[in-house]
Amino acid sequence: MELSVVYSRAVAGMEAPLVRVETHLSNGLPAFHIVGMPETAVRESKDRVRSAILNSHFSFPDRRITINLAPADLPKEGGRFDLPIALGILTASGQVPTLALERHEFLGELALDGSLRAVPGAIPAASASSRAGRQLVVPADSAALAALAPDSRVIPAGDLLTLCAHLNGSRPISQRAPALVGGDCTYPDLRDVAGQQWARRALEIAASGNHDLLLVGPPGTGKTLLASRLPGILPPPSPEEALTLLALRNFFDPTDSSEYFRRPFRAPHHTATAIALAGGGSKPRPGEISLAHGGVLFLDELAEFSRHSLEVLREPMESGEITLSRASHRTRYPARFQLVAAMNPCPCGYLGDPDRACRCTPEQIQRYRGRVSGPLLDRIDLHVGVYRLPPAQLLDPGGGNEPSSTVRSRVCHSRRIQEQRQGCANARIPPDRLAGICQLGRAQRSFLESAALQMTLSGRAIHRTLRVARTIADLAASPECSCEHIGEALAYRGANLPG
Repeated sequence: MELSVVYSRAVAGMEAPLVRVETHLSNGLPAFHIVGMPETAVRESKDRVRSAILNSHFSFPDRRITINLAPADLPKEGGRFDLPIALGILTASGQVPTLALERHEFLGELALDGSLRAVPGAIPAASASSRAGRQLVVPADSAALAALAPDSRVIPAGDLLTLCAHLNGSRPISQRAPALVGGDCTYPDLRDVAGQQWARRALEIAASGNHDLLLVGPPGTGKTLLASRLPGILPPPSPEEALTLLALRNFFDPTDSSEYFRRPFRAPHHTATAIALAGGGSKPRPGEISLAHGGVLFLDELAEFSRHSLEVLREPMESGEITLSRASHRTRYPARFQLVAAMNPCPCGYLGDPDRACRCTPEQIQRYRGRVSGPLLDRIDLHVGVYRLPPAQLLDPGGGNEPSSTVRSRVCHSRRIQEQRQGCANARIPPDRLAGICQLGRAQRSFLESAALQMTLSGRAIHRTLRVARTIADLAASPECSCEHIGEALAYRGANLPG
């Protein structure tokens, strides 16, 4: 047979569209052509494929070879099509049986000696192939990741020769079983934070309701230390969420499956560009906000980030995803992150510090704070001041601080209440359900209305205050939001900040 079809999978964000690798051998001068919108790495595969076939002790046909990667309008990238191209040539030349290919899909980059190297996108490909009812053949190094996809049937292949022996039926390869992955991960402990009870309380509220948090205070007061403890008090991710987190990391490390249930903590430097945060490039890849999906995005020195970079955050904070558009296609990545930001109250950093005088003029302070736009600050639920502690409190060996495990148990209990009541964390309650879920009485409504007028709160800020109040009530196991809960939530709208 001089025509063959091999199934493979491309990469399109978090999806893996089907690609038919069609191979035709015809008479004429020997040539090797690949069509179907291949990028440079795909066009170069013909040299890798030829060497791999010859070094695997097969014969390379001395004919005109045409490879079509269909559909033609789908961009093809990377070395993931090396293996299906090689199998297509071997099948069209009669060296591998055709029937064996119909039940499989293939991914893998070929080395010159015929061995297979790992490729990104194994998890979406495994999920898509299982829905199509076919087995997925991947390099052995990618098999552990691919096997984690639900109902996947993964065949690990070490090299082209061993795989062909499996397809010929002479030496079958066992299907890879999903590895048992533990859910215990080690995080920095909240016990290490001395004092700062107000900030610790805000951190617990943020973890319970999935709220965003802004820490403002002089340098060296523990803002970064507090932020790094947030992942350790968050509830562990669900298996579906953990798989999404692993698939996002797989874009940059195609073999790492360690710490499957670990919440991410991403802390980009303030020189990071908008593309670094949002993702992008000619072949769009996830940025920091997508790699922080399901975890924490920590922006230290918030006012030092460029205005353009910070404005990129506004839409994903509302929608939980980001769409990267190019001329020929659009790529969507999840971006349901929890923002924790830290900044100084002024350029010198000592505004409101009782021990050191601020040297900044009012104009300098206003200009410094103006680097962060009002709409972005309006989207952050909790604004908390972090102040300098007395040396005696910092050096107290007893401390008496709660460990992360104790705080996490309260957070998990509160989160279970939220899931049972509305099916999501409080920070994601739709506006049309907010009043009914908070169960506001006449006194609570009057109190919130007068406070909103006095503080000139926007409609968004009022809704976010109600969501925070609902979280505070859930931590207190209260079925309704009292004026006390609303008052505490209002205190996190900036009334406690330095200056």
